[in-house]
Formats: sequence, structure tokens, C-alpha cells
Amino acid sequence: MSVERMNLVDPHNEQDALTLNELLQSPTVLHQQRLHDRAYFIPCASASEALTYERGASAYFQQLSGTWKFSYAASPEQAPAACWMPQYDDSDWDVIPVPSNWQMHGYGKPEYTNILYPFPVEPPFVPHDNPTGTYRRTFWIEPSWMEQNVVLRFEGVDSAFRVWVNGHYIGYSQGSRIPAEFDIRPALQQSMNQITVQVYQWCDGSYLEDQDMWWLSGIFRDVYLLAFPTEHMWDFTVRTHLLDNGERAQLDVDVELCISEEAAQSHTFAWTILNAARQPISPTNTILVSDRCQQSEPIIRVSTTVEAPTLWSAETPYLYHLVLELRDKNQEVIQVISQRIGFREVKLTSTNLLVNGKAIMFKGVNRHEFHPDHGRAVPYATMVEDVRLMKQFNLNAVRTSHYPNDPRFYALCDEAGLYVIDEADLETHGFQAAGCWSLLSEDETWKQAYVERMQRMVIRDKNAPSIIMWSLGNESGCGPNHAAMAEWAQQYDPTRPVHYEGDWSNMLGLGIRSTMYPTLEAIEKVVQSDDDRPYILCEFAHAMGNGPGALKDYVEMFYRYPKLQGAFVWDWVDQGIRREREDGRQEMAYGGDFGELIHDGNFCLNGLIDGDRKPWPALHEYKKAIEPVKVYASSEPGEYIIENRYDFLPLSCLRGHYSIIADGELIAEGTFEVPEVPPRERAAWQWDARTAIQAAFGHTISEPAFQHMWLRFSFRSGRGTYGTIPWLPVGHEVAWAQFELEPSQVLQLQHTDCIQETAASSTISSSKSSLTSGFGIHTARAGKMSLKPISIHDKGDSLILTGSSFTMEINRSDGNLLSWRFHNTNLLTGSPRLQLWRAVIDNDRYLVTDWRNARLHQLKKRMKQVTIDSSRASEGMITVTTCFRLGAPAFMWGLACEQIMTIQGNGIIQLQIDTRPDGYHPEVLPRFGYELGIPADLNFCSWYGRGPGESYVDSKQAAAIGWYEAKVDDLMVAYEKPQENGNRTDTRWVSFVNAQGTGLFFTS
Repeated sequence: MSVERMNLVDPHNEQDALTLNELLQSPTVLHQQRLHDRAYFIPCASASEALTYERGASAYFQQLSGTWKFSYAASPEQAPAACWMPQYDDSDWDVIPVPSNWQMHGYGKPEYTNILYPFPVEPPFVPHDNPTGTYRRTFWIEPSWMEQNVVLRFEGVDSAFRVWVNGHYIGYSQGSRIPAEFDIRPALQQSMNQITVQVYQWCDGSYLEDQDMWWLSGIFRDVYLLAFPTEHMWDFTVRTHLLDNGERAQLDVDVELCISEEAAQSHTFAWTILNAARQPISPTNTILVSDRCQQSEPIIRVSTTVEAPTLWSAETPYLYHLVLELRDKNQEVIQVISQRIGFREVKLTSTNLLVNGKAIMFKGVNRHEFHPDHGRAVPYATMVEDVRLMKQFNLNAVRTSHYPNDPRFYALCDEAGLYVIDEADLETHGFQAAGCWSLLSEDETWKQAYVERMQRMVIRDKNAPSIIMWSLGNESGCGPNHAAMAEWAQQYDPTRPVHYEGDWSNMLGLGIRSTMYPTLEAIEKVVQSDDDRPYILCEFAHAMGNGPGALKDYVEMFYRYPKLQGAFVWDWVDQGIRREREDGRQEMAYGGDFGELIHDGNFCLNGLIDGDRKPWPALHEYKKAIEPVKVYASSEPGEYIIENRYDFLPLSCLRGHYSIIADGELIAEGTFEVPEVPPRERAAWQWDARTAIQAAFGHTISEPAFQHMWLRFSFRSGRGTYGTIPWLPVGHEVAWAQFELEPSQVLQLQHTDCIQETAASSTISSSKSSLTSGFGIHTARAGKMSLKPISIHDKGDSLILTGSSFTMEINRSDGNLLSWRFHNTNLLTGSPRLQLWRAVIDNDRYLVTDWRNARLHQLKKRMKQVTIDSSRASEGMITVTTCFRLGAPAFMWGLACEQIMTIQGNGIIQLQIDTRPDGYHPEVLPRFGYELGIPADLNFCSWYGRGPGESYVDSKQAAAIGWYEAKVDDLMVAYEKPQENGNRTDTRWVSFVNAQGTGLFFTS
């Protein structure tokens, strides 16, 4: 039997007849002498090496990442000539770390665009000024490797490159985020060898890589050598199928060999399945290679059945281990491959995507590969941190937007339990701006480039159990080239569905409907339509700056309709580049900060976490919205309704903890057994608050002295809940619920749910609106101050009011407070005034133009009348009534306002304002409330309301009602681009005091 080996490179064959320009600008020339694709694995010499899953443990692995010599040129023509020759003197070159992006080390400048290409749109041509980086280093080859097939592997190079070894041309490749391998054995020499890699910033493939990110170049993923024995396993495919409703599972394995006909007669192939504890679940199976390999197809196909398998899902990421061995005629092991196996089955019905027979709910996020110091050269430790955070914040899915990730990331998803939509390295969004979004997608010339990007991803990642869907890329219009990609993927891998959001008319006939950023009303229309396909939002909840909002509303809708199967937030991490300012402070730079002519500003800062992996408030809100346990108040005393939103786990896998806080004091806490509620079901649950309180106090409370009392249920991870990997440490809180108890009736167990939510923005109607609030003096030395008479001193233009330990000055002409002092403490720096404007947040970008056009930021006040009623001053009360109109310059619309300010002799002021709009007014206001200034030394804040972090009317679920304290500076959220932040909603009262405890106390 003759079996074809991998194609060997002729080291004397220089670059064929193609010029470099032809390589870089020919969409049908995608590589030269690159090896054909295979699944990701590291060949090993023994099972003990292979089962470590550590690349460095393999005797067949040699790392080339590290420090390389580097030369940067503005174009290929200006790059050093003949620099690939071994004798070339590179002693005066710079050095650069590999992996890295050269812009992150001062060569060229980063450029950020969301949509636009930073070069003229003239496919397949690229600019003549094509920055070029040339890398050189030496490496050592052991004598034993000279008898092997040695493969040079690049995990990622942006955007195209050529490579030489010992002066011999090895090959060319493009496709930035997919690997390229070359057989370099014929060019090697024993001991020291020299390698040269020349990387080009632009090639025709750059038109396919316009993915809302920084344009960064260079060798940004690992480079290494692999040794394959003369007879070896080159590729393998693993597929699992469930039988008898999951009571049994079938494992199918196809192994592609590179082996001679003679060796096939004596070599054997063995496979073993181990459980998670690395114990065999059945004896090793061994076969003679020639018994299974056909002469025309060097592939071994084996199949086995596993009884009572533990199934893999995002909630139960149980992994078996498959060990494949190739042995020589003496039964000596010559090559070993290990692969984590998750027994799971993905199926698509007319209405649902099923994993192991159950419809799942995606609680997902889109993830760009990015690090603020390293660009797209993301360290492995950062990948681990990303996965850890995702699990701890209740996420269960990742879309690799918009390209295949580092292969090690998928292994982490396998282990931790994250569903993956693996997306091809394809986006041509810039053609939308050019007026022809589908230009390349409809062009037959580019078909091979499209399909190859799908093939290389699928073949590399096919054995990862976490990947449950392939994606054809992103925002590239739609055309026959997408159809060719889908057809190939469905034929090659029928076990996973194919996704593409850009197929708006369903021309591809895909089994899943996907959209971006629909409103709730738009989702409702899809639900009610005749399209019964499962429906996901591959992007939603744009997490830019102080956003997003209404997450709870979306998630609740997902659970309301069976064919809705969740969504993926855009996106995971801010893409800011850390740099030092002139004053020595650090900042995260964004588009335009490097002098780019074309950029999209801070649109790259839309992560749920910042570049240092610190969660923004939005991630806490998302965690709360997608939490796996929901508790509702029942109409029956002492009864709650508890809902399990896991897809596979019972609620009994969690531990329960309760606490009762009254007027800021913890009065009772303890643990409870979480009821056995099956996945996706609800149950009535009896829980006696009276018993908990009586146990805490040791007796019955007949007349509770508390004003406010809150009960909190906490649901925490238990040992073994998510396997043995500590992605969720024992005791980690995954969900919580809070209920207000009525202290006077707590023994009867009457309770009310949390404060009802209101609309997400202020709305003007033609009817009258009013706002009432109060504030007064706060002092640590005084209790409740009684109502004392107020004396009045007339200064002509103003009145001086003196009450109990305070003085106040009021302007006669407009009723404003000019000053307010308590003893010698100044309490005010700006009078309370009606405010309709606020600092703009990033997601206001589509509203702020209308607001500014309506002159909401420039409103002018026209006084109509000021009335100061001092008739009850002796009783400790003065009323200032102010009638005025707020109007917009250049427009006839405005607000007619009547403000009543009641001043009491004990230092309390009550404000009430009634407003009525007139004219053609805006429908939505940025804000409706009071603004006033207080001295900087009142920098200690206490409040009763939602906290401890910021909250807003449409993003407050993660903020529990409670009693909180903080310094004023700590109330701020320092978003990378300054904007509105730090609000606390549903606040009952708040105080701002100085170090002596003197200040202001506000109630609403």
C-alpha cells in the first residue's frame, strides 16, 4: 500500500515566477507551499507527555517565540536586501518580542476603525507604502530531530508573510488569525539554523479583515517547531453521538496517517478512553494499520460505544481523555496524541437549537482578543482570567468575534464550560460605506479566499466540544461566496449548525435566525412571525462606557418565548491602548489618539471589563440579569416561588444563605437547603422569616422597633457543582434575591417585593409634572431639631434668614439661595436649580444631536414672579414661591415652572416644582431633577437606597437596597472617556458630611 506523505519543500525553488506584488494582490493566490490543514494538537512521544496538555512537555515541541532581531521599513522595497541569507549581518537591527504587534513597540502607529478601511478601496490592490517588518533569529536542532519531519508553525501573523530557513525559501501565507505550517526539514542543518520572516501590513486579504478593531501588524501569536516521526498521525477527527436518550454514547474517530505501504503492514494503531480521573474506562484497543487503511485513503476509522456517559455541557463540563498511539513493528510507541472529549450532541430542530436533547439559553458575550499593553498578542494568563471572569459572572457562551481565537482559548472553554460560536476570519464592513457591501461576497474571484478561511478554521477547531456552532464571519453583506462556505462546512461537519447574521433574506437557508441590536418590539415581531427558526441575538446590549440598559427586559423576553435562545453582549473587553501622558499619568488611548486621519474615536471602548480585566458596572448588571435562580414573592404568607434557570442542573447543586438587615443592622443570618427544583421549572417554596428572626433574638418580637427591614437570599456554588476545576470557588455567589419585610407585620410574614421599576428615560407629556424633595442640616451632635422661629434681616436685594444655629441668604429677584451656613460651616456653593441636561454617555451618540439641536444644554430662565411669604416666620416657616419659564434659544418651546421652597426653623428645606411644557418640545429629556453645589469638605456620603455601585433606572438590578457609606470620590466610575456616572437610584435618603459629621441630609 502506498500512502502519500505531506508535500516537502524544495529549498532550491525560489519564489516561483510570482513577484511579491502578485502574491500580495492576487485573491486567488493564498499561499505557497503551506501544508494542508489539520486539527490542532501537539504531537508527543509518550502518553505521559500528551496527558499533561502542556506543549513544553512534549519531546516533539520546540518554542521559537521570544526575542527576535527586527527591522522595520515603510515598504517592501525599503526592507533590507537579501536579509534572508544566513551570513547577513543583522547586528545593528533592533530586537522585538515575538509574539507582539510591532505598532505596540513604536514601529508605525496603531489605527482604529469600526467600519472604514484605512486605505483606498480598490480590491485587490493595496497601498504601495506597505509597512514591512523583517524578523530574524537562530535556533538549534538536535541530531534526533534530523531524522524527523520538522514542521514550522505560525499561529497568527498579520497580514501576510514569507519565510526562509538557512537562506532557502520556505513559503508564503496570508489569513491573519489562522495557522500556517511549513515542512522545513529539507532546509535544516544539524545544530545551528537561521530563520527569516518578512511580514507585510497589507495584502489582498486585508479587505477580508475589517473587524472593528485596531489595525495591528506582525507575528502576534506563537511560533514553534514540531517534530513528526517518519511514519506519523497528521490529522484526526472526533465526533460524538448520543444513543438511547443519552444512556449510551458513540465515539467516532478518524485518523489521517502519513505512512508507507511497507510500514502499514507492521505498524499498529491503539486508542484508549480515560475518564476525568485519567482512569481507563475500557481496555486499550489495538489494530494493525493495514487492516483499516485503504490504499487510496490513508485514514483509520474506529468507533466505540460508552455506557452511561457523563455528558458535557456548559453547566457540566465533564471531559474524558482520548489517547491515540502509533506503534512501530516492535510495538514501541513512536507518536501519541491526546484530546479532551466531551460527550455531547448538538441538533437543530425547526424551532430550537438542542444540546443533549435540551434547548439551551445563550448567556453570551462577544470577545475580541486584546490586551492594553500587548495588543492582540494576548498572554495565556489573560485568557485564563477572561474565562474565570466569564464563569464567575454567569456567562455560558462566547462568540469569537470576528475571527478564530488562539487555539488554547478553546481548551479553556472545554474545561470551564463555555459554549462557543467559532467565527471565520472574515469581515468586509468597509464596503458598506463604499456603497457595495456584498461586492466581494458576490465576486467569484474571491470565492476561494472565502471558503479557505472557513476550511482552515473548521479543520483546526473541529475537535473542541465547546464549539457548538460555526459562523461564516461578520458584516460582509451576503452572496454566493457565503453559500459556498456554508455548503462546505455543512458537508464536512454535519454535527454543528452554521450561523451568519448577515443573511437577512435567508438566501443561505440556515437553520438559525440571528440579528443585531433589535428593540424589544422588533423581537416581538419576529416571535409572532411565520419564521419558526430558533432566534438568537449575536450582538446586543452595546456595552460602551456607561451602558447598557434594559438587560433584565431582554432576558425576561428570552425566557418568555421558547424559540428565543439568548444573546451575546457586545463586547467583552475594552480595546484601549495604555500609554503615558506628558504629566506621567497613564491613560487608555483610542481612535485618533495616534494621529490617524480616519478613525472611530472611542468606539473601541465597549467592553464589559476594562483592559486590566476589571469589571465595569455593566458586567455586574448582566450577571444579575442572567443569574440561574429567580425568586418571587407569593400571595401566600411565608411562601415564595423559586425558579431554576439552569438548563441541566437542579437547584440543589447550590448552597443557600439568608440575611435580614433592619435599619442598616444585620439582625439575623444563616444557611438553608436549596429546594430540589429541576432545570427550567418553578416550584412553591416555604421559608419562615419569623422563625429566623426569633432564632436570632431568642424570643418573639411583639413590637419591632425597626422602620425598614430587608430579607436577602443568596445562592452560592457548592463543592462539585461545576466539576473539579475551580472556575467557581466554593461559596461564590451566583444569584440573589431581596424582599422588603414590613417590621410591624413581620410576625404575620407579610412582605413586599423590591421597588417597582420605572421607565428608562424621562418623558415630557402635555400634562403637568411635579417633583418633590427635601434636605436639611445634618450634624453628629444634634438629634432632631425642633421648629424654632426664623428671624429676617432685609438687605434690600436679599434677605438674611436666621434659624436654629443656621443663617441663610435669599436673593429677592430670583428666589435663589445665595448662602447657607450652620454655625461656621458653609453648606452650599450653588443654589438648587432645575436641570434638564447631564453629561452625555457614549450610547447617547444617536440622541445627543437631537438634544443639542433642541438646545437642551442652553436653556435660559425668564423670571415671572417671586413671592416670599414670611407670615409664619414666628412659627418657624417661610415659603418662597418662584414662577419662571425655561426656554430654548431660537425655539418657541419651553417649560412653565412653579417652584415652592419651604424653609423651616430647624434647618429643613422642602422643594416642590410643578412644570408644564409648551410648544413643540422634545419627547425625551436627558434628565429631570435638581442640581446644586456643596463644599468639597462634605466628602463623606451615607445613603439608604440601591448600592454599593452606581445604578440607573434601566440598570439597577445588580444594586441591592441597603445602607451604604462611601467617600464622595469613590462614588465616581472613571470611564475611559469621561461621561455621566456615579448615580444611585431608588435612594430614600442621602447625607453629605464633613469630618466632624456636619453637613446636609436629603430625602425624597
